Amino acid sequence: MRTALTIAGSDSGAGAGIQADLKTFAAHGVYGTTAITAVTAQNTRSVLSFDEITPGLVRQQIEAVMSDIGADAAKTGMLPSAAIVETVASAIADFDIPFVVVDPVMLAKSGDGLADDDAVAAMKASLLPKAFVVTPNIPEAERLSGMAIATDDDRKEAARRIHALGPSLVVVKGGHFESTGIIDLLYDGHEFIEFRHGRVPGRHTHGTGCTFAAALAAHLACGRTVRDAIPLIQEYIAGAITHAPELGEGNGPMNHFWKRGG
Repeated sequence: MRTALTIAGSDSGAGAGIQADLKTFAAHGVYGTTAITAVTAQNTRSVLSFDEITPGLVRQQIEAVMSDIGADAAKTGMLPSAAIVETVASAIADFDIPFVVVDPVMLAKSGDGLADDDAVAAMKASLLPKAFVVTPNIPEAERLSGMAIATDDDRKEAARRIHALGPSLVVVKGGHFESTGIIDLLYDGHEFIEFRHGRVPGRHTHGTGCTFAAALAAHLACGRTVRDAIPLIQEYIAGAITHAPELGEGNGPMNHFWKRGG
């Protein structure tokens, strides 16, 4: 049994965050463990409020998992403060956690903020140098790179700038990009590779970013490469949106177990 650790916030609506990560791990046959960084009160319409977990308790959760169960890969999600970012970065180094996927969560699908400016600065300085791969969407890539992204050339330049911050690989996701289909862009410091997939219409897209990163961590835990995993992840997310349970009045959750008919 392969294992993956998610270090992220809890979503009471269960469409994103820790809950989406665990469902994604399970759907890929990977045993999921957790270190919760924040507890949010949210649904498909908005984030009503959230409280951060103390950095010390975040560290203890990671230590408890790594000292006993271990992890074949990990992913980070909501890291709401600089102190938590730095704690997570230190733990990744101290416990030699492999294949760390950083999903640089900054906004909920509803547009509510989930990380302050200090947290983003700490992410750039402390966490990205320890990442195997970072998976920003367009707004997150703009904030990490310090530039606006309006064209394909802009996106490539942003990927270069983010790669210079230290991760081995950068995947700039294409869901927010103005195009008829989804084009996810991989950059390894030498070449760009585009992965294309049809865009699935509908509003049930809550947690797509979390799910992408969690699925990538699961594939890495199972020994696949990022290049091999991305097409499989695109198909998985498209199916999860297509088979969404149509819950909530806002950006509804996906069906993470659609391949099982659940």
